[in-house]
Amino acid sequence: MRVLHVDAGKEMRGGQWQALYLVERLGSGATLLAAEGGPLLDAARRRGITAAPLTIANLAALSRRAELTHVHDARSHSWAAALAGTPVVVSRRVAFPVGQSPLSRWKYLRARHYIAVSEHVKSTLREAGVGEERISVVYDGVPVPGWQARGDRIVSLATDDAMKGETLVREAARRLGTEIHFSRDLARDLESAAVFVYLTHAEGLGSAALLAMAAGVPVVASRVGGLTEIVRDGETGVLTENEPAAVAAAIAQALSARDRLAAQARAHVERSFSVERMVDHTKRIYKRVLAC
Repeated sequence: MRVLHVDAGKEMRGGQWQALYLVERLGSGATLLAAEGGPLLDAARRRGITAAPLTIANLAALSRRAELTHVHDARSHSWAAALAGTPVVVSRRVAFPVGQSPLSRWKYLRARHYIAVSEHVKSTLREAGVGEERISVVYDGVPVPGWQARGDRIVSLATDDAMKGETLVREAARRLGTEIHFSRDLARDLESAAVFVYLTHAEGLGSAALLAMAAGVPVVASRVGGLTEIVRDGETGVLTENEPAAVAAAIAQALSARDRLAAQARAHVERSFSVERMVDHTKRIYKRVLAC
């Protein structure tokens, strides 16, 4: 199956990792277009994946040699809607509503099928008028490391994203009388983590939470969006309202039940959020689209 994958992202965030995992496992039939000089293109080339810079010329030419064009972000969606010479499959990861401008409506009519990262994201597509038959939910997949976290730090993400709750995390830590480590290299810092705190005001899914769970780190997460689909309250982590006292109590609860939550979180990822499961479900969608 010849599939062209397109991602215009200039950072290595959850969507870029999912694209990389997918293209790597699809093998020789997959080609990736990614931002020139960006981390995704560099990572793909290091792994021996067929990859090239994302340009209008490359997208127009390579899409016509493929059977499907799979786009992984909003900018790529716009380009493919205008230029792709094959059916377009769109991965949508964000929780905010679909735009209602004439250009946005045109773009969303052009795609053959949508892969929503969660039921929550699927609902935003339905609200925008995308038919149920054109949407499938495929959850992120993350690798399960050979080690399991054994540290004692409370870890959260360092981010400039205004939607994320860094100020709220700091206030909760002050109430607990503890320190928070704000990570810029989560994969490394999870090894020394006891709890991962992921607070946000909106979330499509939360692949960072899955990474923590895979490492055997209980997650304290906001009770919003797709996070409620992956964190089972009191079983694999603790869901909380975005309020300092509630967050502080949730962190204390997660620490007190750390061993039980850690084991169940890791097992939950192995069962339901493996990379192999994500790839298998995506391949089924490709076959369904091509059969239409």
